Amino acid sequence: MARRIEGTTVVVTGASSGIGRATALAFAGEGANVVLAARRAELLDALALECRAAGGRALAVPTDVTDAAAVGKLAEAALARFGAVDTWVNVAGTGVFGPYEQADVDLHRRTIEVNLIGAMNGAAAALPIFKRRGRGVLVSTVSMGGWAPVPFAAAYTASKFGLRGFNASLRQQFEAREDIHVCGVFPAMVDTPGLEHLANASGKRIDPGPFLYTAGDVASAILGVARHPRGEVAVGWPARAGQAAYALSPRLTELATGALFRWLVRRAGPAPRTEGALRAPIPAGTTASGGALARKGLPSAGPISLGLAVAGLAVLAGAVLAAERRAD
Repeated sequence: MARRIEGTTVVVTGASSGIGRATALAFAGEGANVVLAARRAELLDALALECRAAGGRALAVPTDVTDAAAVGKLAEAALARFGAVDTWVNVAGTGVFGPYEQADVDLHRRTIEVNLIGAMNGAAAALPIFKRRGRGVLVSTVSMGGWAPVPFAAAYTASKFGLRGFNASLRQQFEAREDIHVCGVFPAMVDTPGLEHLANASGKRIDPGPFLYTAGDVASAILGVARHPRGEVAVGWPARAGQAAYALSPRLTELATGALFRWLVRRAGPAPRTEGALRAPIPAGTTASGGALARKGLPSAGPISLGLAVAGLAVLAGAVLAAERRAD
């Protein structure tokens, strides 16, 4: 049976842009109470107004997810305002792109702190509430990088492999508590402002490519997991393809993706080396979309995948009909 969303309370970290922003609006559109957390207070306040206009109630709580005490206060604020927390969504994330040795180790450490420790802080705040109430859903945005390693993103990959393992361990712990769920969402490449926020140690322009899903696609998956909790959910077939490839042949997958990324980095144009938003918030990147699809005039990967599937079925049907005619 589907879990109810209307009237429930949802905490969303990383809510100031990208997947977090889209997720907050998706829950608000279903009539949920949404507690918004991120470092950029002014963006949270503006988003709270949008969430109320969408049909939900909203509370903005500026929070750095790497600060365990601040995340604890986030949970307290949600309880004080709405009396409960039904779903906790860990979205806040970052990364360092480029050769590992060319970035300050502190930036790699910060990546682990945001992506893994931030989610662990969220779980530490949410799970005691769930246990007292006897129910709740903890959702973390992991990424396909938690299934297959991403070249030139060593700390990011480490954090996502760690987050997947952390989630799996918690699921084992709560297996006997049928109304407490620990879920992971694994998106393929998504068009968000994340590329503006990560640190770039490569000195090369990062092009996410043409085959991108939208933040709304991921938000829909998160909303679906809140309704029908599942352990691991992919967003986009490339995520599952990466998982399958690495499970079946890890060495071959590493060789192929490593060669592809080295080729892409070699041919990329120059770009400034930056620390992005890792040490402190930056003004850039305030929307759900990163604008890559719009700049290229492309649709999202969802409709493209559907079109390819329909075309494939049409070709298959045509081949079957042709074979039947030949048989006659």
